[in-house]
Amino acid sequence: MQLEFSFIIPVYNRPDETQELLESFVGLKTNTNFEIVIVEDGSKLSSKAIVDAFKNQLNISYYFKENSGPGDSRNYGMQRAKGNYFIILDSDCILPEQYLTKVEQSLEQHFVDCFGGPDAAHASFTNLQKAINFSMTSFITTGGIRGNKNSVDTFQPRSFNMGLSQAAFQASKGFGRIHPGEDPDLSIRLWNLGFKTTLIPEAFVYHKRRISWSNFYTQVNKFGMVRPILNNWHPSTKKITYWFPTLFCLGFVFAVLLLLFSNNLGLIAYSFYFGVAFLLALISTKNIVVSVLAIPAIIIQFVGYGYGFLKSTIAVAVLNKNPEDHFPKLFFKA
Repeated sequence: MQLEFSFIIPVYNRPDETQELLESFVGLKTNTNFEIVIVEDGSKLSSKAIVDAFKNQLNISYYFKENSGPGDSRNYGMQRAKGNYFIILDSDCILPEQYLTKVEQSLEQHFVDCFGGPDAAHASFTNLQKAINFSMTSFITTGGIRGNKNSVDTFQPRSFNMGLSQAAFQASKGFGRIHPGEDPDLSIRLWNLGFKTTLIPEAFVYHKRRISWSNFYTQVNKFGMVRPILNNWHPSTKKITYWFPTLFCLGFVFAVLLLLFSNNLGLIAYSFYFGVAFLLALISTKNIVVSVLAIPAIIIQFVGYGYGFLKSTIAVAVLNKNPEDHFPKLFFKA
């Protein structure tokens, strides 16, 4: 089958990001024809003028629709795309020049109906963005599940950098209404339908993460809340590792309590962990400021995710609350 690629990009109030992403498309080193489908998800800050400025350089389509969330917007774009293989990106990504070539090479050698690629920090990113990128991608914090092929039995692609065949989209009906969490939900449903997923390590993107400390906490807190919901929907995918951030936080509280009994072994263990994290960040980024900022980034990630996971587990698994009624902000209306 000759692959025809359509890039699907939902946009919400991000014209500046859209311009940066489209500029990176112009810089792609590839002889492959591709189309770009921009779906404006009810934005007040339109990207249409930005898109129009690139129409002489790129095969690009623009659609405006009422706000219904990124998952539904991706479905909307795939329904209107002309290609037979969709590549889904977030608007806050930048493509390295070899991106599409690496995707093509991998799919030619081993075709798969759904792939994911990792994310990296661009040299132009702020120190805060680089620190959060380290926290979100490092083996010491997440086990490398966002970009380490050997870290999980079956890779769950993330929708900031994800490929999906037309056949897999039609069979699965695409993304659901939950957000975040729509991407692992889709991966699990694809597995149940008999489709394969994989990681293409070389097909990375620079993921900007338009983030502040408060926004980062909100993001990871939602990640924590959706996981018990996904576990409830797909019980076979439950893993003890999802509990690690919660246990890490509870362990720290216990370590502090031990000080009342003149026992500082717990805090020594946590100090050792953060010391190792600092050194790994320094080796990875070669930036001492980023390495220092990586420590609060890790703390915020664990506390936000851990608290969200515990709260949602109690509500969904213990009290049997209906997720859509109890956590309405995690679902877009049909």
